[in-house]
Amino acid sequence: MLHGGSGSWRHWLRNIPTFAADRLVLCPDLPGLGDSDMPPDGAIPQTIGGILRDGLNMLLRPGEGYDLVGFSFGALCAGHLAAVDHERCRSLTVVGAGALGLPRSPTELLKVRHLEGTAREEANRHNLAALMFADATRIDEVALAIQDLHTRRARFKSRGFANTDSLKQAILRSRAPLACIYGEQDAIARPHVPSRIELIRSLQASALTEMIRGAGHWVAYEAAAEFDAALARILARESVTA
Repeated sequence: MLHGGSGSWRHWLRNIPTFAADRLVLCPDLPGLGDSDMPPDGAIPQTIGGILRDGLNMLLRPGEGYDLVGFSFGALCAGHLAAVDHERCRSLTVVGAGALGLPRSPTELLKVRHLEGTAREEANRHNLAALMFADATRIDEVALAIQDLHTRRARFKSRGFANTDSLKQAILRSRAPLACIYGEQDAIARPHVPSRIELIRSLQASALTEMIRGAGHWVAYEAAAEFDAALARILARESVTA
């Protein structure tokens, strides 16, 4: 499970227990984010995909397969990992994915690095409401703490890739069964979430698709129970079409 931009494994905090009950769950911090070292100079999602493949070579037994789930920037990196690890990647699920060659809806975020105390907390809350949550009343103290930690530890600049079609191109090179999950009110996609789902289906006719009603970009946190159920259906290849 690969987290989103300027994030860490904590993007999956509410989901790990569900899937760890009967699976080995790996949630690495992507290069230059969270507690991971910076990647080599000039790193892009394609090279990060290779770094992730090499890391899996150290963690998994020879020939052992895996199901791959990526959120936002993590979806882009997951696509490039799937594109270079044909033999072991059993499925690719992209969550809140950009970089599909479709316009990204604008979001106005506040800079927080120079702030502290109440001003920093208010800016973090604003950014979560603007980008990550559909319903600001669902922003709790844990989400605020995660957001603050992420802003302090993010070093790799990942945001500029969302307006490309890099994920689309990676999916076309992948052989893994494809799926997607979107929050109905995803800030980077609304009001065109259905267009993104249709694009995913156009890339692979058998793609499984799920849309979580009333949820935003960070759907795995805001609507954790619904997200977990949707991902479980996808992994069992029983997903209903959104």
